Amino acid sequence: MNKPAVSENIENVYRNLLAPSDDLVSDIVKIEGDIMILGVGGKMGPGLAKVARLAAVKAGIAKKIIGVARFSEPGLQEQLIKEGVETISVDLLNDEQLQALPDVKNILYLAGTKFGTSGNPSFTWAMNAYLPGRVAQRFKDSRIVVFSTGNVYPMSPVYFGGITEHNPPSPTGEYGQSCLGRERLFQHYASVYNTPLLIYRLNFANDVTYGVLLEVARSVKEGRLIDLSMGHFNAIWQGDANEIAVRCLLHCATPAKILNVSGPETISVRWLAEEFGRMFGRQPVFINEEKPTAFLSNTAECARLFGYPKVTLKQVMELLTEWINHGGKTINKPTHFQERSGNY
Repeated sequence: MNKPAVSENIENVYRNLLAPSDDLVSDIVKIEGDIMILGVGGKMGPGLAKVARLAAVKAGIAKKIIGVARFSEPGLQEQLIKEGVETISVDLLNDEQLQALPDVKNILYLAGTKFGTSGNPSFTWAMNAYLPGRVAQRFKDSRIVVFSTGNVYPMSPVYFGGITEHNPPSPTGEYGQSCLGRERLFQHYASVYNTPLLIYRLNFANDVTYGVLLEVARSVKEGRLIDLSMGHFNAIWQGDANEIAVRCLLHCATPAKILNVSGPETISVRWLAEEFGRMFGRQPVFINEEKPTAFLSNTAECARLFGYPKVTLKQVMELLTEWINHGGKTINKPTHFQERSGNY
C-alpha cells in the first residue's frame, strides 16, 4: 500500500521553520556588501543561499546572494536562480576559474569533502587543506566565515559538557586532520593579509531530508539495530545553523574568532530512540552499550552571541515523525555519526 503524501500542512510547518527570523533580517541589513557562498551545492548550501536571499528581500535591501559550485546535481542551479540567487558554475580546484570569480565583500566558505576520506585521502587533503589556502589568498580583502567541524576536537567524557573553543584541537583520523588543515591555512593567510575571519565549527545540522535525528528515527520506525557505542551527540536544526552562519559575518575578527555551533543539548541516543519509539508506537532495538566519551562541543559562546536556537529539538522530532509517516523525501547522505575512529 502506498504511503499517503506529505500534507500541505506538514509542508507549511517545514517551510515556516526555514523562514528567516527577525534577528536575521535585522542583522543582514548591518552586513555591508554582497554575500558569496562557495560550495553552495552541498547539503546546507542551497538552504543557506535561500534564507539569506529571503532575509534581504524581507529587509527591503539590494544585496546580491551569489552561489558558487560545480552544480553537478541536476536542477539545483535553476532552482536557486528561481529563488533570486545568482549562480556561478565553477570548479574551485581550477585555479584559473577561482581567480576569475568576482570580488565580493562577504564570503561563506562551505567547500570540502568528508566521505571517502579513507579511500581517497589525497583528494580529501586537496579539498580540505590546499584549496582553503588558495581561497584565503584570493579573497584576502573580504570577510570570511569558514565552515569547519567539531571533529577537529578529540572525544571527551560525556560528563565534561563538551569541549569549548579554548580547548586545543586534536583530531582523530584524516578527515578531522584535514579539516584542521583547512582552519590553519585560513588562519595563516588571515594573519598575513589582516583578513577578518570566523571559523564555524558545526556539529550535526539536521533537516527533514538528512541528519542524525532522521537516521535514528528511521531506524526505530524500520526496526533496525541502533548502535549505542557513540551514545551521545550534539544537533541543531539546519535553518538555525544557516541563520547563524550568515549572522557570523558580523563577528569575523583578526585574529580569527573560533565558534562552536550546535544545539544546547547533549543528546542521548538511547533517549532519542525511546522517544521516537513512543511517537511511532515501536520498541527500539539496541546493540552495544554507551561509551563514556563522544564528540561533543560546548556551545555557550554561540548562545551568548545569538541566543538559543529558535527551533527546539522536540519540534524537529515531531516534524520528522510526521515526515517519515507520510513518506516525505529524504536524501541518501548518511552522517556516520557512530564512527569513533575518524575513518569516513
